[in-house]
Amino acid sequence: MSAFTIEKVKKTFSNGEIEEEILKGVNLSLKEGEITALIGPSGSGKSTILTIAAGLQRASCGEILFEGSDMTKMSQEEVRHVRATDFGFVFQSSHLVPFLTVEEQLQLMLDVAETKTSKKEQAKAIDEMLKLVEMQHRKDAYPSSLSGGERQRVAIARALIHHPKILFADEPTASLDTKRSKGVMELLRELTRTLHLTTLMVTHDEEMLSYVDRVITMRDGYIVE
Repeated sequence: MSAFTIEKVKKTFSNGEIEEEILKGVNLSLKEGEITALIGPSGSGKSTILTIAAGLQRASCGEILFEGSDMTKMSQEEVRHVRATDFGFVFQSSHLVPFLTVEEQLQLMLDVAETKTSKKEQAKAIDEMLKLVEMQHRKDAYPSSLSGGERQRVAIARALIHHPKILFADEPTASLDTKRSKGVMELLRELTRTLHLTTLMVTHDEEMLSYVDRVITMRDGYIVE
């Protein structure tokens, strides 16, 4: 069953009098409990389709279907609400707030998502999520004292603490060495399955493709494989 569907999406950028079509009619269905990886050369459109699917930029035309609603027809405020409550994001850099502890990073996400639970319930949820990513022993630590792999694990926990339905991961292992990259991918695979997530990932690292369920190749604005 498709949890998220992209239909006939195009994206055109204008540069003065010149228009460049970055996406040329992309169709893609994502399934619950699966990691789908987008690969392709630079300029192929893979990052553009991820940011459009995530509501971070608008498509020029086409449909983005999530839970029966077309996101391209939503207002900016409606899209912002979907991003805050139903989407999670993991990027190449962890983007942790330097003056917040690990525990406070997750609490901030719960506040942004306007989670309507008590502080006691939120504290319990934070402990359980940190346990899932094996970072509960570091909950009082600041980002500067964490390794690259640990920071990315915290970033994943922060992305998932509000129980999103869709996880978008843009080059989540690009800043890590091979050992830490494999650890992050093992974690993403496990959490995608156990939490019934729908995960869309952009990557250049072919070694990480063994951890995903589907590989989609893009070239020149099209899905070619």
